[in-house]
Amino acid sequence: QLRLVASGGGSVQSGGSLRLSCSASGYIYNTYVVGWFRQVPGKEREGVACIDNGGSTKYADSAKGRFTLSQDNAKNTLYLQMNNLKPEDAAIYYCAFDHNEDGTGCLIVDIAYNYWGQGIQVTVSS
Repeated sequence: QLRLVASGGGSVQSGGSLRLSCSASGYIYNTYVVGWFRQVPGKEREGVACIDNGGSTKYADSAKGRFTLSQDNAKNTLYLQMNNLKPEDAAIYYCAFDHNEDGTGCLIVDIAYNYWGQGIQVTVSS
């Protein structure tokens, strides 16, 4: 069974930066999608960004220009670089993975992902 382990959360002041990591172990599909999501207690899970095996990315409007996805295939690790963080970015962040069966690009929709890492907390103070 594929397993995802997320790390890199923490507390920063407004305008600061964090880099989240998502490492995968187990069977890795040649064609896949990986997404980042976040959730505040009492609210619905929100898509942040996604990437496919070819490196094509999509970003939510809230993340464009501030967040950047990258992947180190040799380490089976995905990174989410978050710059210029704002208080509204504070949430529990999750990475998610699934096979891209039809070969299309990724979607920032939680139902598209079957494998999930644990949540990591990001706090941003003003």
